[in-house]
Amino acid sequence: MTTTDPTPRTEAPARASQTSPPGPSEVGRPGTRTGLAGLSGLGERYGLLLLVAGMAVVFSVLPESGEAFRSVGNARAIAANQGVGLVVALALLLPLAAGHFDFSVGAVAASSSLVTAALSAQHGLPLVVAVLVAVAFGAAVGAALGWLVAYLEVNPFISTLGAATLLGGAIFAYTGGLQITSGIPPQLTAVGSSQVLGVPVIAVVAAAVAVAVWLLTARTAFGRRLYAVGSNARATQLLGVDVRRTQLLAFVGSGTVAAVGGVLLLARQGAATSDSGMSMLFPALTAVLLGTIVVDLGRPSVPGTVIGILFVAVIVSGLALVGAPAWVSPVFNGAALLLAVGFARLARARRGPRRVRRARRA
Repeated sequence: MTTTDPTPRTEAPARASQTSPPGPSEVGRPGTRTGLAGLSGLGERYGLLLLVAGMAVVFSVLPESGEAFRSVGNARAIAANQGVGLVVALALLLPLAAGHFDFSVGAVAASSSLVTAALSAQHGLPLVVAVLVAVAFGAAVGAALGWLVAYLEVNPFISTLGAATLLGGAIFAYTGGLQITSGIPPQLTAVGSSQVLGVPVIAVVAAAVAVAVWLLTARTAFGRRLYAVGSNARATQLLGVDVRRTQLLAFVGSGTVAAVGGVLLLARQGAATSDSGMSMLFPALTAVLLGTIVVDLGRPSVPGTVIGILFVAVIVSGLALVGAPAWVSPVFNGAALLLAVGFARLARARRGPRRVRRARRA
């Protein structure tokens, strides 16, 4: 397979600067136009991050939430609680970059948590073996979904939602609606409760996963092919890229990362629940879609997903501390998801003409 990069994102501007003279409208006022365009671009790319900082300041000064929100304990709780959510969101990012939604990531995480707990607590397998089997289980589910979507051309919405329902039913059949709470290895629960230099270990592990996914998507030929397939699969195929194999590997990566999230979920909770995992899906989906309207506009990215997780975490924590009713949090998550979908659509629409202009200048 050729390793030619099908996306001219880095080469086109360089050629444009060498061959294209400034247009008539740009002559005579280059400084003002460039400055305003630069400020507008920065506002678009980092507006959500500024909003996160602004909301953090607001909750820090409000009388009802200020002292508790500013505390180190609250910062540690946010970092630890959002560690699992970040990993599940990163699992969702990989197939989304290739142009497909994967609604099974929450169910894969929940079932991998159950597999780890069952093998280690009920069947006596060493913890390392149980974790490896759980991760392999997630990769196998991802491979099956990738095969259905890429090679059998099954609608990804139907196949991944069907897999999520199937796994949720299997979890309930095994647990009978009860939790597995006894026999969880203490080495694993220590990961969910201990700290390193004041930082929760689970947050450190989640950060390591984020760095690994960022390296995969932003610094490798596979990552460039992934985004190229998500942008225009037909054109990418004409360039010699094996589109189906790329999509299959995206789902395998999604299942693997989601399984890691399930192991971290077990470490954090100290118990495997009978939850189907759907409660983890929508916050992850919100974070990834919010990530498309920040940093790298119009497409999912690891830095954008991290900012999306922070946005949801800061506001949910602040609302809880000011004493907002319990229904406010799900209402906010739903509204944020709808806004993220709308803004992501606008970002893609704005990004398309820019690509055309860059291509014409090149």
